[in-house]
Amino acid sequence: MHSEVVASRSAEHRDSRESRNGTPHLDAVSLAIIEQLQEDGRRPYAAIGKAVGLSEAAVRQRVQKLLDQGVMQIVAVTDPLTVGFRRQAMVGIHVEGDVESVADALTSMSECEYVVMTAGSFDLMVEIVCEDDDHLLEVINKRIRLIPGVRSTESFVYLKLKKQTYMWGTR
Repeated sequence: MHSEVVASRSAEHRDSRESRNGTPHLDAVSLAIIEQLQEDGRRPYAAIGKAVGLSEAAVRQRVQKLLDQGVMQIVAVTDPLTVGFRRQAMVGIHVEGDVESVADALTSMSECEYVVMTAGSFDLMVEIVCEDDDHLLEVINKRIRLIPGVRSTESFVYLKLKKQTYMWGTR
């Protein structure tokens, strides 16, 4: 028992270090915990502990630390259609000037579920989830296009969602 606590504390110390780029260093145990939760976000800590070789309490502490550090979130993922959002689109945005200020403005909009700065044809790609076409039009025409620095937009309306997973693991 004592050696498990010592090993757990030692592993927690290793896990708490940050890499050179400021992101948390994740050891093999933390990565295994993340993979367990990606398979089933409701998996009991005792079952995760068995799978990764830690006590339930040690897993609970690790999970809380991963949540606190922003490494992961545990959320319910819904199908937008089943909860009243009938229109989704990816919007490519060309920006003049400061891309980050436009990205910041977009992240404050509840309809924008995904905002990424890119090095491709567009400066930003934004996934929008709306109730219907009128709502999508309002978001693009009266809100996004009015953000200072937005030069143009191109919308890619989703006709059918074939695959959406969050199971890329931790590689």
